[in-house]
Amino acid sequence: MTQEQNQTSPSALERRIDMIVASADIEREVEQRLKQLSRTVKMAGFRPGKVPFKLVAQQYGPQARSEAIGAAVEKTFGEKVREQNLKVAGYPRFEPKSAETSADLEFSAVFEVFPDIVLADLKDAAIEKVSLAVGDAEVDKTIDVLRKQRTTYVPAGRAAAKDDRVVIDFTGTIDGVEFEGGKAEDFTVQVGAGQMLPDFDAALEGVAEGQSKSFDVAFPADYHAPNLAGKTARFDIVVKRVDAPQLPELTAEFARSLGVADGDLEKMRAEIRTNLEREVKKRVHARTKNQVMDALLAAHPIDVPKALVDMEAHYMVEAAREDFKNRGMPTDMPINPSWFGEQATRRVKLGLILAEVVKANDLKAKPEHVRAVVDDFAATFEEPQEVVRWYYSQPQRLQEAESLATENNVVEWALSVAKVTEKAVAFDELMGNAA
Repeated sequence: MTQEQNQTSPSALERRIDMIVASADIEREVEQRLKQLSRTVKMAGFRPGKVPFKLVAQQYGPQARSEAIGAAVEKTFGEKVREQNLKVAGYPRFEPKSAETSADLEFSAVFEVFPDIVLADLKDAAIEKVSLAVGDAEVDKTIDVLRKQRTTYVPAGRAAAKDDRVVIDFTGTIDGVEFEGGKAEDFTVQVGAGQMLPDFDAALEGVAEGQSKSFDVAFPADYHAPNLAGKTARFDIVVKRVDAPQLPELTAEFARSLGVADGDLEKMRAEIRTNLEREVKKRVHARTKNQVMDALLAAHPIDVPKALVDMEAHYMVEAAREDFKNRGMPTDMPINPSWFGEQATRRVKLGLILAEVVKANDLKAKPEHVRAVVDDFAATFEEPQEVVRWYYSQPQRLQEAESLATENNVVEWALSVAKVTEKAVAFDELMGNAA
């Protein structure tokens, strides 16, 4: 027999149940396990199944007792959880307790439960939905960005100006003494790009090839190198080369570099517009989706089980390592799961809230919703049908698409009930370009 002693709640989601398992129950289970084992156990000098029970108990008794106790603890815990209709999150921690007057097994189960989520009305939630129409001006800006990405450099034949690239030798000293990291040869700097401290950057404007120059640079008080923070250094430079940026002309060759086989500039603009519209749509949706998720979090201030947050953080660590691997970066660098704590907490909260919203409003993605997500993703590849085929060749590959489709349904639902304001957004703001 088992007996529940008490239940306390040290924290919002943590539960503790104190229980007792009768020693007689454990002894019966041990004996049963040993009897079953004696039917098949092999021991030198005896035929299988003929080993004396006393010898079996001597040899395997500790193991059988350990297994019996573990099974009894789990069984008792499971019964109490079902009786009280508790939703356990993560794994319980079992703590043995000393029994002063009884040989019975006393233990505590410490665990977390899922929070109770009462869905809020989103009718007062404010959601901003941005919009951007792609026109000729946006296509022109995109072409300018593409040209800048393909910038080449040619000898300037003049003094250095903003955006020029200069190659220099430099030596830095403080009180006449050269400091660590203060010397370099054939060092390339783009003027005005913010690579160097402001004083250094400003001193490069107007320098010419072959020129030597000396100037002072003030290091900020919070500079990352303590030996330089708050100090003023003297730099001596020799300018070896000044190169000016040269953007590619809008020619057939430029169009071909963007994948337009026949070099037709109008085809190039049409493809850029199509790709830009797709990217704008994606970014607008992402911003709107983030607004919806923020609104759901604000409307449902819930605590979440630490066990789930820890699990999510570890998943994120593994994802980071996989990303490092794909980028050809070292994967053995230390990554602390606590770095992802805030993001992991947000993910867990949203996961729990979204599950309730989806269930309450029947928003689970239907096959046609999943197919729309897959088609949209496949459209960015040269052979979309192959991508679609790849997704549908194994059902588990569709799980990510199904999750995205379900989230899209939640976004549409939220927009239908919340206070939505429309706002036109600037191209540079949406795309993250410098104005």
